[in-house]
Order: sequence, then C-alpha cells, then structure tokens
Amino acid sequence: MSAIPRTIVGGLSLPRLLCGTNWMLGYSHISKAKDLFLRELFDTPSKIADVLEVFARAGCNAFMSMPTESLAQARREAEQRAGVEIHWIATPSYAAWGDPDSWKQSVELTKRLGADFCFPHTTVTDLLIDRANRCLHPRLVEHLSLVREMEMIPGLSTHTPEAIIFSDASGADVESYTQPYNAAGFLCQVETDWLQRIFQQASKPVMIIKPLASGKLHPVTGLSFVWNTIRECDMVTIGTMSTYEAEEVIEISLACLEGRSPNLDLQFTRSKKTLVGEV
Repeated sequence: MSAIPRTIVGGLSLPRLLCGTNWMLGYSHISKAKDLFLRELFDTPSKIADVLEVFARAGCNAFMSMPTESLAQARREAEQRAGVEIHWIATPSYAAWGDPDSWKQSVELTKRLGADFCFPHTTVTDLLIDRANRCLHPRLVEHLSLVREMEMIPGLSTHTPEAIIFSDASGADVESYTQPYNAAGFLCQVETDWLQRIFQQASKPVMIIKPLASGKLHPVTGLSFVWNTIRECDMVTIGTMSTYEAEEVIEISLACLEGRSPNLDLQFTRSKKTLVGEV
C-alpha cells in the first residue's frame, strides 16, 4: 500500500489523514440512541487502540481528541502494538467565562497526559472570537501563550471561519486550525465555496473535521470532495466505528490522492443482483 502523504505543522511531521475520535467517544451527531450504542461499542481503551493501530500501521500516526486518561492509555497501547509514535492533537474544553484558572488547569492536564498539540475546543475558541474588533480575545491569546510555554504546539479548534481570518490578521501564535468542511455543508457556518477560499488563503495548514458530515455522506462521495478541494498542506480528520471502516477510509483517501478508483469490495444487497448478471 502507498503511504499517506505528510505535511508539517509547527515543525512536526503529520500525516494528512488524521484519526478522529467522536465516534469512539460516543458523539454521533445523529441521536442519543446512536451515542449510547457507540459508547457500548468502545467501552475500553483497548477497543479505541484497535482503531488507532490500524491508522498508525498505515502511516497515519496522529489522532485528535479531548484530553482524557482513557485516550492516553489507548494511545500508549496502540503505540506499543504498532511500534510507532502516535501524535496527539488534544482539544481541551473549559468554561471560557468561568473560573479564571480553569483554562490553566486544562492546559496543564493536556501537557500531563502527553499531548503534542493543544487546541482549545470550539466551545472555548468560538466564545473568544471578537467579531466586533476582528481579533482574538486576550484570554484566548493567554491560552495560546501558555501552550507554547509548556512546549506543546498551539492551534485553534473552531467552527467559526472568522477564527482563521482574525488569527492570521493579528499574527496570533497559532500553527493550525480545525474547521468543519463537507459536501453537505453540515455544521459549516457559511457555504462550502466560502470555506474553500478561506482555507486557500490561510497562512497555516487547516485540519478538516466532519468530512462525511458525521456519517451522512457516503465515504467515497465525502472524501472525494474534501481531498479535491483542499491544499497539499491541509489535513482531513475522520472517525470510524471499526477497524474495517478505518481500512476503507485509508484506501479511499489514497485513491483520491493518487487519482484512481479505490480498491474496495462493494457492499451487496439483493436489489443489486441484476447489476451483476443475476436474476
């Protein structure tokens, strides 16, 4: 199998395909019932490590998640199995306007758990985007400064396109950004052609999230769209429900990047019998 190409973020080499964790943590964006099913499916760190291992063995040795001990344990286990270092893009959250020390505690926890990157989660970042003055709130700037002081790589996890524009314009210490982007426009705050233009003009690499609109798009359809409309320095973050799906999205991504059809067995139902010459 060919290797997923890599890019540089804050001086660190990352694969352009990143492992997401929303499915593994029980965040389906579909229903409460689906959330509960997912949490039962991934009820131990070892089960999360199973998926991380598939990505790591394919050269996709990086994942994105909230900072928790269970994720740290899954990472260690997957590293031991695959025999490679796995980079962690952690997205801590806290009450942006609450306890003035909560953000410090959040960054310190992220460092203690061993994350390489610390991007305040969208629930923090997007509250601290000052649209009126077209800049980042001083509290967010402080957060980024502490991340750098603690020798992690700073970035912004955000659903707000202005975060990219204002961060670049103000020269904030940010090495990358996350942003929802998919053919369905799911969780996108503006049209996808606007987002594409913003990504093209961004001064730092962008980590795309929600490429399949949280399972609402067929993998070939959704991945073809994002891979063909982002830059060579940008990345795609995708979560899966199983090791089988992880293998599929890796192959589909390679096919998109290499300009070929994916080498996959198609799923089959009785209604497709006439397509293969059966009656």
